[in-house]
Order: sequence, then structure tokens, then C-alpha cells
Amino acid sequence: MPSLYAPEFFAELSLPFTDSTVVGNTYYATPAPGTPLRLRIEFTRTIHADTYGGLRLTALHADQGEIDAVALSFADHGTFRRRDETHGTPANTKRYGTFDKHHRPGQPPWEGAVTTGLRDAIEQYTAVWFPGAWTTSAPRRAAGRTAHQTPAPLTTHRGGRSR
Repeated sequence: MPSLYAPEFFAELSLPFTDSTVVGNTYYATPAPGTPLRLRIEFTRTIHADTYGGLRLTALHADQGEIDAVALSFADHGTFRRRDETHGTPANTKRYGTFDKHHRPGQPPWEGAVTTGLRDAIEQYTAVWFPGAWTTSAPRRAAGRTAHQTPAPLTTHRGGRSR
């Protein structure tokens, strides 16, 4: 497997798990210390050689092995939306929402990735299998320059039905 700059990719995700490591192109973590559950995150291949279309998250039990897995596609989570729009990459092509082993020298093959959608999906997945692990150890994400707080919409409760 070509170098995917996996340690840098997983660092870009800013996952909050202190008991974690990257081996090859795979991220391993123990989000809830003292339990037999582990988290594995790896890149998913597409039908095209050396092309990757997302991440596979796996909940592992130390004794029972794999107990659950989910695939998160880059296209579904907007990871390369900005890059693909800028380059005019049409949807349903090999390059749309993917990356491959070919890249500019000194740059990771996933250059241009926006990982916010993936990070949010990983947070949701870990909330199911590792309740409290994200909230107890997660650093607060700093708001971007264009981010702003939006007040919650006002809700009105009506006592009866309107006809």
C-alpha cells in the first residue's frame, strides 16, 4: 500500500483519544480505557487501483473481534467537495470524492480534504460504542473565522389542532 500520509490525515481529524496510534495506514484507539472495546479506522479502497473513497470505522472487542463496522464515504461527508468543485470534477467519475496514490511532491494524496463532516460522523459513531469517551476527553474545536453562533429557532407550542 502506498504512503497515504495516514498519521497526518488522522492528526487532521483531531480525534480526542489519547490512547491511540497509527500503524501503517490504520488508526487504532482505546476510547474508553478499562473496557475491552477498541476503535479501528482505515481507508477504504474503491474498485479502482490505489484509489480511496472513504474511511471504515470498526468497533473491536478484545476477545470477540469485530463487532460492528460502518463505511463513511468522502463524497457523502463533503471531504473533497471544495476541491472537486474547484477542479470541475464531475460526480460519478473516478476522481470525484476520492484520492489516489498520485500526488504533488511533498503533499499528501488527500490534499484539499475538509475533514469536518468525517469528524462529526466519527463522533456520532463513537457515541454509540464508547458513550462519554468523546465528551470527556475531546478538546473544544475552535470556531473558524467564518463561523458564527446562530440562536436556536423559537418554538411555539399550540394547545390544540388547527383545521
